[in-house]
Amino acid sequence: MSSAFTTGGEPAPQPTGSAPAARPTGGSRAVTRTVDSDPLGGTVRRTTLPNGMRILTEAVPAMRSVTFGIWVGVGSRDEAPQLGGASHFLEHLLFKGTRKRSALDISAQIEAVGGETNAYTAKEYTCYYARVLDEDLPLAIDVMCDAVADSVLAEADVETERGVILEEIAMHADEPGDEVHDLHAEVVYGDHPLGRLISGTVETITPMTRKQINSFYRRRYAPPVIVVAAAGNLDHATVVKQVREAFAGTPLGDAVAASPEPTRSPHSRVKHRAPATLVRPDDTEQAHLVLGGPALHRHDERRFALGVLNNVLGGGMSSRLFQQVREKRGLAYSVYSYTSQYAETGTFAVYAGCAPAKAEEVLALIRQELSDAAAHGITAEELRRGKGMLKGSLVLGLEDTGSRMSRLGKGELLHGDLMSVDELLRRIESVTLDEVNHIAAKILNTPMSLAVVGPFEETAFPL
Repeated sequence: MSSAFTTGGEPAPQPTGSAPAARPTGGSRAVTRTVDSDPLGGTVRRTTLPNGMRILTEAVPAMRSVTFGIWVGVGSRDEAPQLGGASHFLEHLLFKGTRKRSALDISAQIEAVGGETNAYTAKEYTCYYARVLDEDLPLAIDVMCDAVADSVLAEADVETERGVILEEIAMHADEPGDEVHDLHAEVVYGDHPLGRLISGTVETITPMTRKQINSFYRRRYAPPVIVVAAAGNLDHATVVKQVREAFAGTPLGDAVAASPEPTRSPHSRVKHRAPATLVRPDDTEQAHLVLGGPALHRHDERRFALGVLNNVLGGGMSSRLFQQVREKRGLAYSVYSYTSQYAETGTFAVYAGCAPAKAEEVLALIRQELSDAAAHGITAEELRRGKGMLKGSLVLGLEDTGSRMSRLGKGELLHGDLMSVDELLRRIESVTLDEVNHIAAKILNTPMSLAVVGPFEETAFPL
C-alpha cells in the first residue's frame, strides 16, 4: 500500500461553500439524485443509503476501465497522541485478510484480471481503491468492500505490519526532501494533530496493540463517514446494488439508520505556533528548505485566487521562483511553492533543495520574491498565465478514471457537495488581479516559519 504521509498540496480547486448540514436520508429508503451532467465528463449520480453511507458514480461510457474507491473520513488528525499512526497502521492491515479472503486472495483475485489495488492515508481521510476493466467491476466491489468492512486484524499480521511500518518510517527519515515538509508542519502546527506524522513514530507504533487498532477501526469506520466513489464505464443503479450486497452482513451494512456526518467545520480554531526555525541536522549532500506559514482553509472563497498566486510564484518553469533561483542563478535544481488546505486552516510554503553553502543565498532570494509579490502584486500577464495553468491542470488531471473517482470522493467527503468542472473553470476565470494581489499582501506579509534538513547546527538560520 502506498502511504502518502509526506505533506503535499491539496489538489487545486474543490467544491465551494461552508460546511453544509447533513442531508436527510429519506427514512428507510435510499435517496438518489443526479449531481452533474458534464460535457467534459459523464453523468454524476449520488445515492445516500439509509445508514448514512454515500455512493457516487460518474458514468463515462467511452472508457473501458473503472476505478472504484472507498473514502473514509478518518485520518491522522483524528488520533489520540498515544495512537499516532493508527489510521496508517489500519490501512496496512485491511489488506491482510477477512473472514472470506486471505491476504493472497485479496491481491491475487484483482491481479488475475489485470487490475491493481492500493490505499493511502492522509491527515483527514483514508482512501482504498482498485482499478479494473469495466467487466471486472463486480469483482473489485466485492473484494474492496470485504477488505474495508470485514478485516480480521489477526495478531500475527499486526506484528508483521508493525515491522513493515517501522521500516517505512526509517526509509522516510532517509529521504530529507520528504522529511522537511513534515518538519515544517511540526513547526507551524506544534502539538496540534495536523503537526504530527501521518505514519506515527517509533514511540507510538512500537507499543500499539491489536486491541487498540481494532477498537479504533470499529469506532471510527462507520457508514456516515464513508463515501464510495466509482468512475468509468458503469451503471449507477448496478453499482449501488452491488455495494449494498457486498456490505450486507458486515458492520457497514444497513442495520442502523443514520444521516451522513457533516463535513468538518471551518469555524473551529487551530492554534499555530509563533514563527520559528526548526533545523534537523543531517549529513546530506543538499540542504532542504521549506519556508511558509498559515494560509487559507479549503472552504475559503479566496482559494481560487491563492491557487493563481501559487502558480505565479512557484507553480512551474515560468514561475518567479524558478526563474530567479534556478534559471538566472543556477542555485538549485528544485524550487517550487505549494498550498496545503484543511477544514479550518492551511499553509502556503516554498521548498528548495540546494548545496548547503548556497542555502543562505537561496533563502534570501525566496524571501525577496515573496516580499516583492506582497508589496507590488503580480502583473496582468502573470494573472492570465496563472489562471491558464490552474484550468489546464484541472482538466488534464481528469483524463483517467482514477482522477475522476478521486474528484468524486474528495468533493463529497471534504465539502459535502460537488462543483461541476464548468463551474470550477468559471470560478478560476473570474479571479481578478485585485483579488490575487489582496491575498498576496495578506499571506506573504505574514511572518513565516522555516524548516531545514541538512548539515547545519540546530541554531542556524535564526529568524
